[in-house]
Parts: sequence; structure tokens; C-alpha cells
Amino acid sequence: MSRTDVLSLVDPPRRTQRLRIPRWARTPMVLASYAVLLAWLLVILIPALTPYDPLATVGPALAPPDAAHLLGTDALGRDNLSRTLAAARTSVPNGLLIVLAAAVVGTAIGLIAGFFGGWIDEVLMRVADLVFAFPGIILAMAIAAALGPSVQNAVIAAAISWWPSYARAVRSIVLALRESEFVLSNRLSGVGPFRSIVVDLLPAVSGSVLVLAMLDVGSAILLLAGLSFLGLGAVPPAPEWGSMISGAVQYFDQWWLAVAPGIAIVSVVLAFNIIGDAIRDNLEPKLKESGGAS
Repeated sequence: MSRTDVLSLVDPPRRTQRLRIPRWARTPMVLASYAVLLAWLLVILIPALTPYDPLATVGPALAPPDAAHLLGTDALGRDNLSRTLAAARTSVPNGLLIVLAAAVVGTAIGLIAGFFGGWIDEVLMRVADLVFAFPGIILAMAIAAALGPSVQNAVIAAAISWWPSYARAVRSIVLALRESEFVLSNRLSGVGPFRSIVVDLLPAVSGSVLVLAMLDVGSAILLLAGLSFLGLGAVPPAPEWGSMISGAVQYFDQWWLAVAPGIAIVSVVLAFNIIGDAIRDNLEPKLKESGGAS
């Protein structure tokens, strides 16, 4: 036996493990959506990518697209491309914040209502029904109008109108799982109710909450843009996609004023929806097998 053979027996060659991306995450549509969201992430994180100051007058008013201003200028001579890019720093993070706030509140309420049941479940679900009684956009408009126009108030209004969908989805899963053997065995071993909720039930509902949240981000961005369009969100001169479209309504001949923020909204919303659909299609069979589907 040669020296090489001996060494191979003592220290067998190690197989290099490569990071494997799931097939569902490698489809052309999903990869394109990743690229779109990555591009917007760079725009949000790197202000230097904005050609001009979005609040400064840099050219003639309502100038059409040209080499100096690729998407023209608005009624005050501000660069439309710069304002569209800068608006992403308001619209996208706050859309994510709406979904995060609604998911956290709704998940907590759904876990408590489904686990304890009885009058606690009854009270919490009647509150959810009360919120559901109003169309989401109408309720968000009423709350935003009462609080006053600002991005922060629009986020609060949207989150208040959104949490019941998470509460109901989580509650339905918890109702199916709270009598499961692993939950009952932990309770019999002395595990407290809140620890059981966090350790046993929260991981079981996290997949469904993730899917619902991914599908809701696009809708949240649209809702925020709608509130700003109605004057209940971002306050001028701060750039925001909805308020930019609102300001372009009176300038129908200057098509670039509305097209730029409109395309931005469509690209972000479509990218989040495609990725959310892919995650849902991948997780749904697993959730059904584990009994976690609602």
C-alpha cells in the first residue's frame, strides 16, 4: 500500500458542500424579482445614486425628458427621476413597517385568542370583527384624517386596519394545534401557557405568517401611496410615490410626471407579489403535512 493510500484512509477527502438554492427560488420570474428589489434596496441605501437634490429646483418647470433630466422635471423644476428614487426611501420602508406592525400585533392576538379560548377569544375576535366591518382603505382614511396628514400617521392607520387578517389566520392554526400531543405533553410537564405559546405554537405559525406578510407588502405600499394620493400621507415637498401621482393629475400633457412613480410602484409591488407567491407555493404542502395550514 502506497503512502497516498494510507493517508487517504487516515484522513479521507472531505466533500465540499455547496450552497444549494431551492428550485422555486431559481425560476426566471423570481430571479427577476430579486434583481428588482435589490436595485431598489441600493437606491434606498445609497443616496448618492440620486442624480440631483429631490427638493431643489434644477431646471425649467415641466421640462420633458432629455439628456440632463431623464424623466423630465415637475411643476417646480425639480428632477423627476431624483424625486422618484428618493420617494422609495419613504414608500418601501414604511410599507414594510406597516406589514411588520400588523403581523406582530395580529400574531400576538391570534396566539392568545386561539390558545386560551373562552371569553378572551370572544372579546378579541369581536374587536377584530369590528375592524373588519369597515373596508380597509376607508378605515385607514378615517384614522389618518383623525390623526393628521403625515407618513407616520398613515403607517399607524394602515397597521390598525390590517392586523385582524393576521389574528384570524393565526387563531385558526392555533385552534388546530393546541390539542396536539406535543403541546399537551409540554403542558403536562409543567410548561406555562405563555412559554408554550412561544416555544410550541409560534414556530408552527411562523411559516403562514411569513407567506401572508410577503403577499401583503405590495398591498401595504399601494395603501400608503393611496393615502398620500388623497393628502393623508406624506406632506409636500417630501417625495412619495402617491403624492407625486396626485400632483401630476392636473398635468395630463406632461405624461412623465405620473409614469415615473407609477412604474416604480408597479415594479416593487409586482416583485413582492411574485416572491410571495413562490414562497406560498413552496410552503403550502409542508404546512398541510404538518397540520399547520389554516
